[in-house]
Amino acid sequence: MGAAAITGLAACGGSERPRTELAAAQINTIGVNAYLWRGALETLSFAPLATADSNGGLIVTDWYANPSNTSERVKVTVAILDQDLRADALRVTANRQVSQTGTWVDAPVQAATIQKLEDIILTKARDLRRKALSSS
Repeated sequence: MGAAAITGLAACGGSERPRTELAAAQINTIGVNAYLWRGALETLSFAPLATADSNGGLIVTDWYANPSNTSERVKVTVAILDQDLRADALRVTANRQVSQTGTWVDAPVQAATIQKLEDIILTKARDLRRKALSSS
């Protein structure tokens, strides 16, 4: 339902995007959507953070290797591009490396992995927004 509601709002006429009763700028002092920011931080909590700039909307993890597969590691970057809670306000990229004879070598990241991370972040952000609306 959340995605349909957002899509429906985006289709409204006029050049201005509609604002919700809880505009992002009214509930936080950071430069990006607070729900996307918190959703991204929660989603990436498995990895150590290298950079987290809430004004610029950039989160970069350090390299993370799953303890059950130490021959592979990933580094994730999340850019939040807007103050609105919209799918196109989020951009996720990832770098992956595999160990070959003790040297880290770049390896491809499946597009489905990036899409899954974006979906998880958006779902968390929407859940956080729903909770905030129901408690006000």
